[in-house]
Amino acid sequence: MARSISKGPFSEILLKKKIPLSSKSAKTDISSSISLNNNLQQRSVYKVWSRRSMILPEYIEQKFLIYNGKTFISLKVDTDMVGHKFGEFANTRKKPIHKTKTNKKKR
Repeated sequence: MARSISKGPFSEILLKKKIPLSSKSAKTDISSSISLNNNLQQRSVYKVWSRRSMILPEYIEQKFLIYNGKTFISLKVDTDMVGHKFGEFANTRKKPIHKTKTNKKKR
């Protein structure tokens, strides 16, 4: 069952605090735009442990490292990814490697 529309999209609070707002939703003060640019330059990659968090429009063009239980997998958010969850882009299981059949010579 899908999440109720009245609840809105789920995203971890700490994740929202880490990532600065995009320039569209930021205030138009010169001082705030300078501090926003400094924040963007300081941090370009964000580590995410919450695979259940939804990708919001504020995260477009940001780089993330998503934890899959063992390692971090890099992801750059595009407009097509908005509305999906971070866990959809970081597989937790390895794909099986099947043995190839070899043709044995008949005697």
